[in-house]
Amino acid sequence: MDGQPNIRLQIQSNTLFLSGVRELVYHVASRVGFCDEHCGQMALAVDEAICNVIRHGYGRAPDRPIWISLHCDGGIATPDTHGTSPTTALRIVIEDEARQVDIATIKSRDLDEIRPGGLGVHIIQQVMDDVKYEHRSDHNGLGMRLTMTKVRGPHEHSGPAETDDQAEDASGKASAGSACSDAASQPKDQGR
Repeated sequence: MDGQPNIRLQIQSNTLFLSGVRELVYHVASRVGFCDEHCGQMALAVDEAICNVIRHGYGRAPDRPIWISLHCDGGIATPDTHGTSPTTALRIVIEDEARQVDIATIKSRDLDEIRPGGLGVHIIQQVMDDVKYEHRSDHNGLGMRLTMTKVRGPHEHSGPAETDDQAEDASGKASAGSACSDAASQPKDQGR
């Protein structure tokens, strides 16, 4: 991985923590200059990815490790930059210690098939600019790594996007609910 992350978080594979991770991603993306729509898309992609790790990688075990790293490519604003964010992209890396799968099998289900579930990979690929699945080769044959990147558009603002009051109002967008919230009632599907 290139460079140290700006933020690295470890959670357990418990869906209880998903809303907090979504809010973190949403608000960090907003503070480094992404528009509300892109912030919501990144929060959704992270939610889908972590749900896939919990369901398919860990078989819904609630106590396994998941790491989330946020890399603000291009740098971040400092007091010297007077609020202008140099961030050009947000790179989000999700890692686990689950069984490794053949990367070629990680795909969305047929979109013509009408049934709940199985669209996480499709959603991630649609809302992120770059998506890369890898085996974590340095961990005794265990674990996967998903790297998702969203590039900041030329018309997105260049400074911290919100005041504290705006952040409080926007937090509902990131915590609206998870694709895993009723995980026990969802059928298992193939892929991560």
